[in-house]
Amino acid sequence: MKIDVLSLFPDCFRGFLASSMVARALNLGILKVNFTDYRLYSQNKHRRVDDYPYGGFPGMVIQAEPIYRAIANLVEQSYAPVIYFTPQGRRLNQSILQYYASLPRVILLCGHYKEIDQRVRDLAVSDEISLGDYVLSGGEIPAMAFIDGIARLLPGVLSDINSADSDSFSQEEGTLGFPCYTRPEIWMELSVPEELLSGNHKKIAEWAKNQSHRFTQIRRPELKPNK
Repeated sequence: MKIDVLSLFPDCFRGFLASSMVARALNLGILKVNFTDYRLYSQNKHRRVDDYPYGGFPGMVIQAEPIYRAIANLVEQSYAPVIYFTPQGRRLNQSILQYYASLPRVILLCGHYKEIDQRVRDLAVSDEISLGDYVLSGGEIPAMAFIDGIARLLPGVLSDINSADSDSFSQEEGTLGFPCYTRPEIWMELSVPEELLSGNHKKIAEWAKNQSHRFTQIRRPELKPNK
């Protein structure tokens, strides 16, 4: 899979790309991530891309032209959906990641300052995504979250892809994941649940399902898992 990232600050991704599952995906050649600084597409001699908003509102807005020209250059190579990260977008979830992980290529647009010009959103953006109900300085952190979520779903990245299938939100019921334990069997006078030590796979599966439902009911009741 190929991911093109449009950002004013591509250097901030350097350490992120060298770590964990993303680094593994890149090293295996399963994932390719390219960066474009859309400041280079500014027609201003100082490469300025922001300006004051119409209406006298506070803050600065990124102009439509540099972003549009950068996107057009990438889409000319081959079409790909353009995802813009904004608090106004739909909430990122596992099903969104699973969908985009199935595509050969996506383009991620990272804004900055107050916003980007709405007209480039209307003309060139395919999807708008938010990490949650809060505001960050730019789209770089959401883009990292998106790339990480995609990378671990690509075949060959995780040593056991079944591990991802039992994660929170990955199951058919859309529930939270169940609690996990490892050695030692007793730690700080707390024991591993006896079901997990039974060797009875049916009993273990029932325990995991029940615990997943319990976690979901307590922590995220709005998910309403199917019984």
